[in-house]
Amino acid sequence: MAIRGSLREASLPDVLQLLAMGKKTGCLSVTHRNNFGYIYFDRGRIAYASIVNRRDRLGDLLVKAGLLTRPQLDTAISMQAADPSRRLGDIIVSQRLVSREALHEQVRTQIEEAVYYLFTWSQGTFNFEPDIRPEEQDYLAAINPESLLLEGAHRVDEWSLIERKVPSFDVVFDVDREHVQQSGVTFTPIQDTVLALLDGRRDVRTIVDESGLGEFEVGKALYGLASASFVHRVGRTKTADPAVSDARVEEHRNLGIAFYKTGMFEEATREFRRVSELRPADHGAPFYLGLVLIRQGKWPAAVAAYEEAAAMSGARPAIFHNLAYALERLGRYDEAQAALEQATTRGGRDDARVRMSLGVLALRRGAVADADALLTAARSLWGVRPPAPAWFHYAGLAAAMRGELDRAIALLREGVGYHPHAAPLYNNLATILERRGSYADAALAAERGLQEAPGFAQLHKNAGDYAYRIARYDDAFDAYQRAARANPELGEDLYFKMGNIQYRRGDASGAMQAWERALELDPDSAIIRSNLETVRRATRARA
Repeated sequence: MAIRGSLREASLPDVLQLLAMGKKTGCLSVTHRNNFGYIYFDRGRIAYASIVNRRDRLGDLLVKAGLLTRPQLDTAISMQAADPSRRLGDIIVSQRLVSREALHEQVRTQIEEAVYYLFTWSQGTFNFEPDIRPEEQDYLAAINPESLLLEGAHRVDEWSLIERKVPSFDVVFDVDREHVQQSGVTFTPIQDTVLALLDGRRDVRTIVDESGLGEFEVGKALYGLASASFVHRVGRTKTADPAVSDARVEEHRNLGIAFYKTGMFEEATREFRRVSELRPADHGAPFYLGLVLIRQGKWPAAVAAYEEAAAMSGARPAIFHNLAYALERLGRYDEAQAALEQATTRGGRDDARVRMSLGVLALRRGAVADADALLTAARSLWGVRPPAPAWFHYAGLAAAMRGELDRAIALLREGVGYHPHAAPLYNNLATILERRGSYADAALAAERGLQEAPGFAQLHKNAGDYAYRIARYDDAFDAYQRAARANPELGEDLYFKMGNIQYRRGDASGAMQAWERALELDPDSAIIRSNLETVRRATRARA
């Protein structure tokens, strides 16, 4: 269940404590004006945190900390470009440039600093989306939020003082050189670093980026220097014309992507539309807007967004691929096929996702053998990387539709091995195991899927079916109730079986109510209608 609120009503430390005590897993996103940050939780502990539009990539962190030189980083990035399956951190460690322990410690420090910075936001909104996990990172931490709260509170208190001298990060300071020379004061190493960068042109944000220090360290140093009149404000950095500023466009784009990843779709739509206003010919804005619409299930609007992007010169294969997906969901298979052919001719011939979509489209049209061949061919295009969860979903489905249940089960077991959090794969595995008669294994697969997605209605229904089949009717009824709460429109079979169980219990009224709901979903069902009429006659006879 999502949690939303205002930082004026609930402070961020209070929210963190709530999530920690509830052992929650998901993403807490925090928005303040044009600033956006997020904290990922794994069973109540902080796994990752970052602030959008801050320079906090792993390589930059290591260079700023003096653990890696810029040429060494450039070499490692080139090696990763040649082999995208390798993570940058693994390359750096394998080259013995940085130890794995030092790598982990640096990223952990970045996570902590991001959380401390978010503590300073007293206004804005927060949004927690459960069961969202970070994209693959070189390192995920497991930090107890309570360990950050005391230091965070201390920093918040100090920030209230710092802001008297450093009201924002676009302020520019200059040094009173004569005062520095005459004072004879010994500065701290951090103050020395900051003083060396102050030149009347760099703003506070630039000082943070170039010093390798955190916002809090730079702010505290500037507060002390300004209080002693060693530095003074000389103005603010000029804001570039937003209509032509690449930085401004990228800021909105980055915010939109971050909002999209954390499920804040209205906010993401606003940012991508702003990009389109600033750069009408920008391909990325309608592309990402289409992704937002797809996540919301707004298929006609998604088609319109991708058709707009496809009409631009130099449209990339990914645009046609996503257009095909939206068209496929609307049942417009011929148009989807044409869009995939466009993706192929524009450079997507060896794209595993394009080939997979061709297989999915063949499956939708009932050409199971063709679909199986296309999906098999798509797998080789992933190279050494594991295919996406969707590939295992459709490859397993194609194998099952060809009657090759053992192969389907093997594919889905492999899929959950690579993607242990993909609940739909457990659902498919449970369904096919049931078809093969492996009811106990099917129940275990459904239970495992529910651990990943407690609100997955079909998995609750499947678990209920397995219990129903072996006459564990109380367990079955409980599972069916959970399925009905998660998706009241799941299907007539759900309510039909719920009615059967209630009738066995002697609850004729409850049985009739369930069967009436089943008949609403399937008015042509003779057996449901017959059951209803039988119970109604018996009820009238007793009356």
